[in-house]
Amino acid sequence: MDLTARVFIDTLRTFQSDEERTKISKYYKGGGKTEVIGVRMKNTFDTAARFAGMPLAEVEALLDSPYYEARMGAVSILDFKARRKRITDEERRALYDLYMERHDRIDNWDLVDRAAPRVVGWYLLDKPRAPLYELARSADIWERRTAITATFWFIRQGDIDDALHIAGLLLDDEEELIHKSVGTALREVGKVDQERLVRFLREQTALPRVTLRYATEKLPPELRAELLGAGDTARSPGKG
Repeated sequence: MDLTARVFIDTLRTFQSDEERTKISKYYKGGGKTEVIGVRMKNTFDTAARFAGMPLAEVEALLDSPYYEARMGAVSILDFKARRKRITDEERRALYDLYMERHDRIDNWDLVDRAAPRVVGWYLLDKPRAPLYELARSADIWERRTAITATFWFIRQGDIDDALHIAGLLLDDEEELIHKSVGTALREVGKVDQERLVRFLREQTALPRVTLRYATEKLPPELRAELLGAGDTARSPGKG
């Protein structure tokens, strides 16, 4: 099979649906002159799995595409490559570098979520985490979302320190899409160390309401009710 960006996009076109195009156009939050082919996510993922051996130069060509589904395919291919059992650290570095260098093309919440944990988080698992703190302070919402979403992989390995620190940096963020990611990270932290999660939540003077809801989702009902009640003055998205 010809593992090129052109063939990948031609393959996606065989699944095109006007109904799906309308649906995707409604939830896409990115900017720029993005075009939507109209392909169900399952078909995009399945196609990406078939093209998982695509050279990184062609993956970058997909990232350069104006089509949303092509960029979703690109980050999916990066994720599939990161999952390989015999991947070397050098190969993992190449995936990480491409993601970070072309973050300008990773411009929607689902593009970040599809690849950041394994492509960014897994690479940094045994390395300094300074790049994530730089992303957390970025003016770009998607870079900030990468910062917290990448920590999901650390949490999965029982490493929660950076997730809590980065969550703390992002508590004052003005974007609801960041509040949700922070809340999700905190919820996962609670699965590893409930005591530390509860202590973290109680130490905050104000939390975005959506963050608190997500963070307490898996806590015992009485404890969750207590924390939600204590957070009745929590900020709503977009307010100071």
